[in-house]
Amino acid sequence: MARKRSIAAATISFVSFHSISLSLLSYAIPGRAQLSPGLPMVINTWGGPFTAATDAAYEALLNPSTSAIDAVEIGCATCERNQCDTTVGFGGSPDETCETTLDAMIMDGTTMKTGAVAGLRRIRDAVSVARHVLEHTAHSLLVGDHATRFAVENGFSEQDLSTPESKAKCEAWKESNCQANYRINVLPDPTTSCGPYTPVALDSTAQGYPRLLDAGSAAASHDTVSMVVIHASGVMAAGTSTNGASHKVPGRVGDGPIVGSGSYVDGEVGGCGATGDGDIMMRFLPCYQAVENLRRGMSPREAAEDAVKRMLRKYPRMSSGIVVLNSRGDHGGAGSGWTFTYSIRGGMMNATEVITVPPVEAEVDDVRSTVPSRLPQLQAEL
Repeated sequence: MARKRSIAAATISFVSFHSISLSLLSYAIPGRAQLSPGLPMVINTWGGPFTAATDAAYEALLNPSTSAIDAVEIGCATCERNQCDTTVGFGGSPDETCETTLDAMIMDGTTMKTGAVAGLRRIRDAVSVARHVLEHTAHSLLVGDHATRFAVENGFSEQDLSTPESKAKCEAWKESNCQANYRINVLPDPTTSCGPYTPVALDSTAQGYPRLLDAGSAAASHDTVSMVVIHASGVMAAGTSTNGASHKVPGRVGDGPIVGSGSYVDGEVGGCGATGDGDIMMRFLPCYQAVENLRRGMSPREAAEDAVKRMLRKYPRMSSGIVVLNSRGDHGGAGSGWTFTYSIRGGMMNATEVITVPPVEAEVDDVRSTVPSRLPQLQAEL
């Protein structure tokens, strides 16, 4: 556990550094390449409180004994401890039963081996547990109570992940008739009522069946810290940490711990980190797609935009944000449904730069995704 304690100490020291540093702001100009600031380099989703993760990882890399994997763990752990935007770490995004659970993954760009945890209960250090999966098992993903048991076996302490604020948020949601939520095709009507729910039988041969499966985006909480790091030696690593979607169905796992969706890295090519509507994004593996786009010769910005457009063709209303970094450190981003930001720091930069990315416009060719829902009528038809 010596390494775990050193990571925690490094995190605390670099959070202190961030408190006296300033972040630069810039705007991504369409068509203009974002060139590498030099190595080492860190890129991650979002600005604002998420720049603490950027600074922590970058400053750690200035120490020759810090590896790329170390820096990713330090950066993501910083957001876990800071509860970045209440969407990472303990005390955020309670599920329907008011419990907070955590998802995280970490990936080595040389071996392409990953470690991840999903639905982690009662353990605050999700990304560090994910690293233990990477380094101390032959597996890629552990889930739920068994992931918690593994964490305890490896020296992590159990503690309640709820806070007074998260409990109050959950109770307010219940008092508002559980709006919004992620239930579909159930009774009573989930758009007006809390459960318990009873499923409505569907006929998969009916003409309206596909529309009944299109739930849209039920809630506004999608933030995740996804990070890619390039060590001064050129070695790459990536990682993701999140507490998921607020008011999710208990047991739900989003895209964060899914390889190729939440993040992905191939040290010979580049890496990617993602945030957004995770239940949709994991269907497309956008980070895997973006890295393969780099392999085909696209620039990071082109690679990100292509991955986003592939999702928008099916789901024009979705929210997404993707950051892409090639092995030289050139970078780009793309998003949809919101104005996306990402943070970078590298080379001799003395502060993190936050880059604003305008949303990609959907090319609406999927009528199913744009016509208002006829759920009550279709339920009657079925």
